[in-house]
Amino acid sequence: MNVVIIEDEPLAIDKLERYLKQYDSSVQILAKHASLETAVPWIQERQNEVDLFFMDIQLTDGLSFEIFNKTDLKKPVIFTTAYDEFAIEAFRVNSIDYLLKPLKYLDLSRAIQKLEGLREQFQTGNTIAPVVKQLQKGGYKDRFLVRIGNHLHSIQTEDAQYFYAEGRDVYLVTTERKRYIIPHTLEHLEEMLAPKQFFRVNRSFYVGLKAIKDVTVFSNRRLKLAVAPKWEKEVVVSREKVNDFKRWFEGLD
Repeated sequence: MNVVIIEDEPLAIDKLERYLKQYDSSVQILAKHASLETAVPWIQERQNEVDLFFMDIQLTDGLSFEIFNKTDLKKPVIFTTAYDEFAIEAFRVNSIDYLLKPLKYLDLSRAIQKLEGLREQFQTGNTIAPVVKQLQKGGYKDRFLVRIGNHLHSIQTEDAQYFYAEGRDVYLVTTERKRYIIPHTLEHLEEMLAPKQFFRVNRSFYVGLKAIKDVTVFSNRRLKLAVAPKWEKEVVVSREKVNDFKRWFEGLD
């Protein structure tokens, strides 16, 4: 089994390597990365060589969830972390298991056995989405983890007014006019947010029902939204989404 370790704590790396060799002496550690900066390009070029990734969640330059926004990672992942509040995030991506530090050999061996039991789902080059769906917890996301400098904050979804994409980043805007970068794409948000409360109006904007203050019909029967807090750009419902938006806004969906 070929393994890659993405972890920034040397002692944690040593323990993980020791446990992996104890589990299976033939395990090969292909690479070890302590940061997104080195992990992302390596995955982009060589992920097909890997059978399993171990990822710490908090790295030297960000959260490892950002890897899923910057690469097309299709290999199974076992997360390791000292914080249990990341569990929901972990099961939204390619996670087989979520192990709390300090790592225990029994937990690691059970996680790998779980992967082996699902191995037929992981044919080379195929998505692991069917397995992820089996592992995901039910319900919609009720909070987002955001990073401010070296600090982590939890933002309740009910405090989110809207989300928008700008370049490669996605922002959450709150009722208090604060905005935060979140490690998700708008496509991910469509699976995470309650569809009765949030609607994706175009390629770059996802609006909350309570954020809409006015809807105006203008050229070609398109719709323009006034939202709060006010956004500096126009919020226009794309033409192909107008009918669906009306049904959603009326509460028919």
